[in-house]
Amino acid sequence: MAKAIRIHQNGGPEVLKYEDYQPGKPGKGEALIRHTAIGLNFLDTYFRSGLYPAPAGLPLIPGNEAAGEVLEVGEGVDWLKPGDRVAYVGPIGAYCEQRVIPADRLVKVPDEISDEEAAGMMLKGMTVEYLLLRTYPVKAGEVVLYHAAAGGVGLIFGQWARKLGVTLIGTVGSEEKAELARAHGYEHVINYRDQDFVAQVKEITGGKMCDVVYDSVGKDTFPGSLDCLRLRGMFVSFGQSSGPIPPFNLAMLSQKGSLYATRPTLFNYIAKRDELEASAKALFDVVGSGAVKIRVNQRYQLAEAAQAHSDLEGRKTTGTTVLIP
Repeated sequence: MAKAIRIHQNGGPEVLKYEDYQPGKPGKGEALIRHTAIGLNFLDTYFRSGLYPAPAGLPLIPGNEAAGEVLEVGEGVDWLKPGDRVAYVGPIGAYCEQRVIPADRLVKVPDEISDEEAAGMMLKGMTVEYLLLRTYPVKAGEVVLYHAAAGGVGLIFGQWARKLGVTLIGTVGSEEKAELARAHGYEHVINYRDQDFVAQVKEITGGKMCDVVYDSVGKDTFPGSLDCLRLRGMFVSFGQSSGPIPPFNLAMLSQKGSLYATRPTLFNYIAKRDELEASAKALFDVVGSGAVKIRVNQRYQLAEAAQAHSDLEGRKTTGTTVLIP
C-alpha cells in the first residue's frame, strides 16, 4: 500500500485528499516506479478545479511530472531495469508515492541532474523547448515578450532565450519578482500592476513592437498581448492562469496587423517517442551545460499538496516547486 493525493470532486485546494492507494503491478510495456520528487504546475490546478476535465473522470490523482527510480518492469520493457533513475511528463497521476506507468513515457535522467531538478523541470523545461525552438523558432536579435516572467516556466524561458540571443521583455507583478526575472535573463522587466505593459513595450522597442508574445496568463493580458506585436507577429497562448481568454472574432487578428495566433500544448509536441526523446535531450543538454539552472525554490511534503496549491494560486511561489513523497 502506498499514499496518494486524490480528488473526488472538483473545487478548491481543500478537495485534495491524502489517502491510501494501491499502485498495482506493471503489465506489458509498463514500469512500476517509486517517486522521489513530484513537480507542481499551474496545470494541476486546472484539473483540480474542473477547468480541464479529468481524462478518466473522478476520482483523480493529479500531477503530470515526477522523477524517481524503477522498481519493476513488465513484459517487453528491455531498456529499463530496477534502480534506473527516470523522469516523465504525463500521463496524469503523479501525486503519489508509487505508480505504474507506460514505460515509453519515461526518460532516463543523466547523472549530473538531481531528482528534484528533473521533477521540477520536465513539464516546464520541455514547454520552453517547444515554445522557443518549434512553435515560433526564435532567432538572435528578435524581440520577445513573455508574461509571468518569474514563474516556473518563465525563469527557465528567460535563461534559455538569453542563450539564443533575443531581446527579452518580461512582465511580473511585484518588484521582488522583477529582480528575480532580471537575474534569469530578462533584459527589460515591466511591473504590470503599476505600468501599462503595452505602452512600456512600445517605449522599449521604439515603436517596433515584438516579433512574438508568449502568454500563459490569459484573460488579464488579452487583448493587450496582441497590441504588443509587430505586423504579422505571432501570439502564442499556452495557459490561462487568470482565466480563459473570452471568445473573439478572428477578424481582430487582421485588424491588428495580420497577426498569427496559436494555442499549443506540450503533449501534442511530445506525442511520439522520438519527439519526447529529442525534447528531453535538448532540455538535459542545456541544463547540463550550465546555461539554464533549475532552482527549486519551494518544497512541500506530498501530504501538504493543498497548501502548495493555495500558495501557487495566491502567487506566493516563484520558480520551481516540488512535492516530496
